[in-house]
Amino acid sequence: MMLFRKPASVKGTLLALLLPAGIVLMALAWLVQGLLLDRMSREFVESRLKDEVAFLEHQIRQSGGRIDTLQTGDYFQEVFHHAFAIHSSSQTMISPQSWRPLLSPLLQSDRQGTLRVRDAKALNAPSDILAYRKSFLVNDIPMVVIVSEDMGALQNSQAELHAWTAIVSILLILLLVGVIWVVITLSMWPVASLQAALKKLQGGEISRINVQAPEEFRPLVQQLNQLLDSLDQRLERSREALANLSHSVKTPIAAVRQTLEDTSRPLDNSLRHEMGLRLGDIDKQLEAEMRRSRFAGPQVGKSTYPVKQARDLLWMLGRLYPEKSFELSTELTDEHRWPIEEHDLNEILGNLLDNAGKWSSRCIELSLKEDRKQMQIVVNDDGPGVAEDAIGKLGKRGLRLDEQTPGHGLGLAIVYDIVQHYEGQVDFSRSPSNGLKVEIAIRHPA
Repeated sequence: MMLFRKPASVKGTLLALLLPAGIVLMALAWLVQGLLLDRMSREFVESRLKDEVAFLEHQIRQSGGRIDTLQTGDYFQEVFHHAFAIHSSSQTMISPQSWRPLLSPLLQSDRQGTLRVRDAKALNAPSDILAYRKSFLVNDIPMVVIVSEDMGALQNSQAELHAWTAIVSILLILLLVGVIWVVITLSMWPVASLQAALKKLQGGEISRINVQAPEEFRPLVQQLNQLLDSLDQRLERSREALANLSHSVKTPIAAVRQTLEDTSRPLDNSLRHEMGLRLGDIDKQLEAEMRRSRFAGPQVGKSTYPVKQARDLLWMLGRLYPEKSFELSTELTDEHRWPIEEHDLNEILGNLLDNAGKWSSRCIELSLKEDRKQMQIVVNDDGPGVAEDAIGKLGKRGLRLDEQTPGHGLGLAIVYDIVQHYEGQVDFSRSPSNGLKVEIAIRHPA
């Protein structure tokens, strides 16, 4: 059984975390305030007692040690509101007299400075006092002066102040609850607007989310819109593929059907050849559109290991073209990822390397690079290359510069289509070994 269940809503989670934290901090502040108040009051009382002892010492020295001539008694209590004790070798003066059981032991003590008496049991006298004791000589006569204050009354005042502080703290906590609720409600307003936009999107009222979201929610809105764009692109590709397929196979199928329905003409070799060509066109078109329909394009959460994938393809093509050498040049590690769908990268590398394998003489080099701005794929071969006037035509669907080489001329066109979906660029040029160089650059997603 779970002792603590996480609230389902963000507002509930924030309240469950902020409210206890605020209460704990307020309680700590209240405790610290009590400790500081006690310390400050003690230091203040000690300072006053010390000053009053110094005043009495000055008076005694001026009187030449004759304490009976001092203006003490009611005057001292009315002015300083403290009890005092003065002791010499011939006389002891304590005021008020009810404090004698408390101050007499302090006169006999040898300790100097601040003294504290707690839990005293004296009639008409406080149980907790703070005193300051000082001994000195006047005309070689030892004198002792003690000034003390009732700490019980001071502590009662502090306790009352501390209680009022607690009451104010509770009121502040209640106010804090209201402030937290208002702040959370205002902070969650963009979430409510985002929720409303999602409902409109679901109901078909809008096609994209155009909410002025705060910075924390902008990546979410951006990714949702990118997902919608990706779905629309895939739907558009599927419709385009079906339209292209329907348009492309209609004529070859009609020609084959007309030939088969024409009973007046014998099915000789020329007709068989013509039918084979027509069926071949249908097969090429079906292959092209089926491969186009498998393009994924940029997908959130989809990535692949380019180095591992490249090595697998190079090993497979090395078996397919055993007389040729396939080499990989890269500084990327095997665990490095690219934000490209695995099948798409496989189509890009596979078509480029297969095309280079068909045309090269001996060596094909694949280079994988990456910087902060883009990912780069470069394939060089040492084949006959391509004429300058024909380089600009590479990548067009169905283009074949040499009919003697097997294939349908779809490889580079497929690569071009995939790279376009990733908003990348494909450049064709002459390689250092006078063959063909294909360079692909795909920018990192924002």
